Amino acid sequence: MAEKITLVGGGLAGSLMSIYLAKRGYDVHVFERRADMRGGQYEGGRSINLALSTRGINALSRVGLVDDILKIAIPMKGRQMHNRQGQLNYQPYGHADQAIYSVSRGELNIRLLQLADQYPNIHMQFETRCTHCNFQTGETRYIDSDGCEFTDKADVVLATDGAFSAVRDAMMRTSGFNYSQSYESHGYKELEIVPGAGGEFQMEEEALHIWPRASFMMIALPNPGGNFTCTLFMDAQTIQSLDTPEKVMALFEEEFPDAIPMMPNLVEDFFNNPTGSLVTMRCYPWVKGKAALMGDSAHAVVPFYGQGMNCSFEDCVVLDDCLEAFGGNWIQSLAVYQEKRKPNADAIANLAIQNFIEMRDLVRQPSFLHKKKIEHALSERYPDAFKSQYERVTFSNEDYAEALRMGSVNDALLNHIIQEGLEAELDNEPKMRALMSEYLV
Repeated sequence: MAEKITLVGGGLAGSLMSIYLAKRGYDVHVFERRADMRGGQYEGGRSINLALSTRGINALSRVGLVDDILKIAIPMKGRQMHNRQGQLNYQPYGHADQAIYSVSRGELNIRLLQLADQYPNIHMQFETRCTHCNFQTGETRYIDSDGCEFTDKADVVLATDGAFSAVRDAMMRTSGFNYSQSYESHGYKELEIVPGAGGEFQMEEEALHIWPRASFMMIALPNPGGNFTCTLFMDAQTIQSLDTPEKVMALFEEEFPDAIPMMPNLVEDFFNNPTGSLVTMRCYPWVKGKAALMGDSAHAVVPFYGQGMNCSFEDCVVLDDCLEAFGGNWIQSLAVYQEKRKPNADAIANLAIQNFIEMRDLVRQPSFLHKKKIEHALSERYPDAFKSQYERVTFSNEDYAEALRMGSVNDALLNHIIQEGLEAELDNEPKMRALMSEYLV
């Protein structure tokens, strides 16, 4: 008889992991707190568009879903910055052929659920809330949509139930479990830039748009329908103080005047959509007895590097690799999985906070843009020797921890070039390669 694996949570990581497990022949049971979003009950307003990049593409390729997802995604090849006067400044993410992809969280989740439904050994139950997990027995308790309580027992329990995980909550009540959470002072509001009169995009479609304003910002990601999903990130108390249409319009007239003509539903969106919060959660160990944490239940991060989903998908890849390497031995697989993933989860959490500062503030500064120009030049001229931190994080499967380390190394190299006035020497290959070899070790 096949081992039974229970996944608590049928979101992005849970639905993808269920498919990986089904392909390996396990008896997979998925319990999801929310209603089945394939029934059209997907809730917006907190659905910051996702940025699919190399790690996520790699994870989806294992289940043959990449082509379908890219058809509903929009490539974004760089950042388009908007100042208060509406002037634009474009910054490419990487090489000409490199892009991240804007995709709807809901649409991606629906495609994964549809694929999971094709496997007879995947059993999904919705509107079922987990209330407890017994790590020694593999038992999980639930309340279904009728208010009935029941218990499920499995050989292994994987918690893919998000940042406010019930399984992790149970782990917190055990000895030796370390946990921390840190909220940003900023909250966010989801808004929308609508299509033009003919359904066309009203801004450059293949870019992530940023309105950086030092302590706050607005971003916009394109959708296939010609609209943009916008997100205003601002001090939560300031958002709360914008309690009348007049105050909202006054803010936008001062800070984002070029966006107003493209946002006819601005006031309605602002007051109808909830204010989201931004939290970083860290914990360890991720494995207790027969249960393990995955995705946001193990490492919730703020969204400013666009890696939350990609990181969660990479959890699935690493666990799948471990199961392959250890012949399905779950004890060994889970031990190595958490050993590999924990340092990288901590690294991307740090990178995401670092990138928030960059997006809302540094991208406005001439000195920062000058440094980025040099970085891009090195990356274009010497791609075998130099990779930006962004390339390492976004366009490779290199460990996040290594990308974080090399970011500091790159920064030292770029500072040296600027301080020594070597910008004119960027095409001097022998000199540049010698200099890079001193730093990039």
